[in-house]
Formats: sequence, C-alpha cells, structure tokens
Amino acid sequence: MKDGIHPDYKEVIFYDASVDFKFLTRSTMQVKGGETMKWTDGKDYPVVRLDVSSESHPFYTGKQKIVDTAGRVEKFRQKYAMYGSR
Repeated sequence: MKDGIHPDYKEVIFYDASVDFKFLTRSTMQVKGGETMKWTDGKDYPVVRLDVSSESHPFYTGKQKIVDTAGRVEKFRQKYAMYGSR
C-alpha cells in the first residue's frame, strides 16, 4: 500500500445513548469533538454517537417507538383531528 493516501484506521466506540448500547470496532470515521469513553479493557477510545443501532431499531427489536421531535406528532394530530376517522 502507498503511504499517505489511506485514511487513518483506528479503534472507536459506537454509542447509542437512547438504549445505552455501545460496541468497540475499528473505523476510518473522523471523530469530531474529541469525546472519549473508557472501555472494559481500561483504555480510552474516541466515541461516535448513533441515533439508531441494532438495539434500538424497530426491525431488530420488534417494538415500534415513536420519536417525537419538537411536538411534531401532536401538531399532526391537532391539524387532522377535524377530519376524524373515516
């Protein structure tokens, strides 16, 4: 392999805070912000935060979870409440 043309390949922790699930793997992903977390081996690794992982995705969990951001679900219900159910 040529030197200087490949991205940096290092160990990082992927962290899904919604279900407190994390796993350690290697990645070329650039970690912004410099956040680190201690793993079970006692070492600190950079952290990549996830919105969804296999532990929180409805396809894998079999549970549907509504994520309401800024009251969008409630706004939708109020907007279409006058039509009722047909």
